[in-house]
Amino acid sequence: MRIYDGFLRAAERYPTRTAFLSQTQQYGFEEARRRVTEIASAIDARFSENAHIAVYSPNNVEAFLCVLAVFAAGRTWVPLNARNAVEENAYILDNTDCEGLFVHSALCDDVPTFQTRVPSLAEVIGIDQGQAGICPLDEFIRAGDGTVPEIPDDPDRQVSILSTGGTTGRPKGVVWTHRVWETMIATFWIHQDPSTPPVHLVSAPMTHAAGVLAMTLIPAGATTVVLDHFGPVDVMQAIEAHQVTHLFLPPTAIYMMLSHPRVREFDYSSLRCFLYAAAPMAADKLAEALEVFGPVMVQSYGQDEAPMFCTMLSAQEHVEAATDPALRKRLWSCGRTTMLTRLGIMDDQGQLLPPGQPGESVVNGSMIMAGYYKNPEATAEASAHGWHHTGDIGYADEDGYVFHVDRKKDMIITGGFNVYSAEVEKVILGHPAVQDCAVIGVPDDKWGEAVKAVIEPKSGQS
Repeated sequence: MRIYDGFLRAAERYPTRTAFLSQTQQYGFEEARRRVTEIASAIDARFSENAHIAVYSPNNVEAFLCVLAVFAAGRTWVPLNARNAVEENAYILDNTDCEGLFVHSALCDDVPTFQTRVPSLAEVIGIDQGQAGICPLDEFIRAGDGTVPEIPDDPDRQVSILSTGGTTGRPKGVVWTHRVWETMIATFWIHQDPSTPPVHLVSAPMTHAAGVLAMTLIPAGATTVVLDHFGPVDVMQAIEAHQVTHLFLPPTAIYMMLSHPRVREFDYSSLRCFLYAAAPMAADKLAEALEVFGPVMVQSYGQDEAPMFCTMLSAQEHVEAATDPALRKRLWSCGRTTMLTRLGIMDDQGQLLPPGQPGESVVNGSMIMAGYYKNPEATAEASAHGWHHTGDIGYADEDGYVFHVDRKKDMIITGGFNVYSAEVEKVILGHPAVQDCAVIGVPDDKWGEAVKAVIEPKSGQS
């Protein structure tokens, strides 16, 4: 199934239901489908058949429609993070051979740099307005004839290239096919209740997990409520005002909400799935989140190369672990392997390890990337022994719950002993005065590395 088919399915089933909503814009599904078709038709007229097209915007309804239009036209979507440095985004555009760029006016100052550094960049379109060298979207769509090409239903067709965080060098382009998208969407709905259309709040960047989750929910007729930034009160107000059922936030953002003096003023009873990922939450803070937001917390584990839902700790499992002291440790896990993915713990020799032994998490299945764009060496390295290597160190317990303790390249070796930063962070986060913390290794003459904690105290604490 093509990724765009999910949006068409929702438009056919729920033509008058609100598809996208922000403070300034609102589209019903049928209205959104017509707008997407206009943009996609122009893309088909103006760009080569296999063009890579980036969308560069803060969270914005029209930007979401541009992403859907890239899919509808059978081109490849390249997400571009509005928070990156301009030089990094120029590298990503060049590394992924981008031919087109949809850009929001808030970021237009970066365009001259892109045009200088990216030889493949043929056309820039203004999402909300044009200016010198940037074609306004309403002018751009005149190039189309109102029709979109029939894209082959090929599960191995490339449809998006995401970029890794670049923590170990330049970002690598991660190729997703229709198969990756389809498996990810199916995995989510296997483990969640699809009985009523969701209302999904996007406040984290749409270029990352929040945007990917939006594409996952849209086939079920989700209304996507778009905030252009994250603010604790803005999110809390939006949940109540729009009867939000689903949202994603990283743990740090949830901590900010929990520590806000107004957190208990709002009604969160509409929530069905409050998804967090990227790191485990401290057990005490999770217990508080369950008290405040209800039995709706869900954790998942993945990365760009194996997105979002390799494991899942369900809402019910959160409640069981929070209320049963014998199971409380599970709150530090990222759950158990999901239905359509295989996950193992592997040693450096390529042997899968038994429960309780730490090693590198490796995954397999149809949700794994097709490879790194134009980088066969990195692809081969990440695929050693027939598994995708995540770079995360962890272990699985006897019940199949997966615990991650560090990134393989970030493990601290002090005095000959392996120290996992997540284990130290777990203890520090249990202190009532701590809002958040990060543990790192620093050079030490005696021990080789010493353990250093960087701590953010709660407001009014020291």
